[in-house]
Amino acid sequence: MESRTLVTAGSPTLTTVSGTQQEGLMFRCSANCCEDSQASMQQVHQCIERCHAPLAQAQALVTTELEKFQDRLARCTMHCNDKAKDSIDAGSKELQVKRQLESCVTKCVDDHMHLIPTMTKKMKESLLSIGK
Repeated sequence: MESRTLVTAGSPTLTTVSGTQQEGLMFRCSANCCEDSQASMQQVHQCIERCHAPLAQAQALVTTELEKFQDRLARCTMHCNDKAKDSIDAGSKELQVKRQLESCVTKCVDDHMHLIPTMTKKMKESLLSIGK
């Protein structure tokens, strides 16, 4: 049976599921929708959408969390760029500004690396609650 990582965030794996199990459940659910001879085409379509909803929710959740993380990191590095530009405008030497920028960006990365375990825990808890 194939085991597939559902979500990773460049750090510990959030959730590992059996890929064929997950797909099997979703497809069996969809097949059951199609077997209802009393259902209209619209009802069958809605039923199939419900079968696929947990995966779509999981993907949206992870995408949103990673976008927030990237935005925070980008804002931090933009702040560093602004400080470097201000230093250049104030007459600081290029080498000094380059070192200041490098130090600032390194601090941004270090600070944000420390956020990953909490973000990972939050996503894992949210993923586990999907479909319950």
